[in-house]
Amino acid sequence: MSGGAPRSMRFSHVGLFCKSLESMVDFYTRAMGFVITDRGRLPHAELCFLSRDPAEHHQLVLVTGRPEGLENRIVNQISFRVDSLEELLAFHAGLPLDEVSEIDPVIHGIAWSLYFRDPEGNRLEVFADTDWYIHQPIKQRLDTDMPAEQIRQQTLAYCQSQPGFRRMEDWRREIAAEIDARLGPAAADARQGERQ
Repeated sequence: MSGGAPRSMRFSHVGLFCKSLESMVDFYTRAMGFVITDRGRLPHAELCFLSRDPAEHHQLVLVTGRPEGLENRIVNQISFRVDSLEELLAFHAGLPLDEVSEIDPVIHGIAWSLYFRDPEGNRLEVFADTDWYIHQPIKQRLDTDMPAEQIRQQTLAYCQSQPGFRRMEDWRREIAAEIDARLGPAAADARQGERQ
């Protein structure tokens, strides 16, 4: 693939800015049935990751620290998944630099991400999943000039040195049990029905 929008790109999750993180976490876990999958701090914000689907590390990210000048914006980011690191790198190479700003390639351990702002300043993320889980949030710089295989090797080495490291499929089994315990057998039945 040589630049342009990847054919595999699909909606994944949304991030919301919160005035009161605790009340929002309470609402989404209690009233909406989400399970906290990770929680932590970056220098500029606290983040809480939530999901109702073990195939998704997070379907919703609640974020503190709404930037000055964006007081009326509630959306932190809109995120899209592509199928591979190679697609992500090709997409990055084809970004129309005269239309986007604040391009930020990142390694999260669970994903390789490319953040940027669209022509009206909305923050977008395009990402590819890795095969590994580590506690979130993690933000390391992604060198998009490196070959994909070298990025994979460096990411794996980094992940193996982090707390909570395990294969993503093992993490998904663990979080599925937690979701099923919270939502009951209907959650597992619904997931099984979606896969058929």
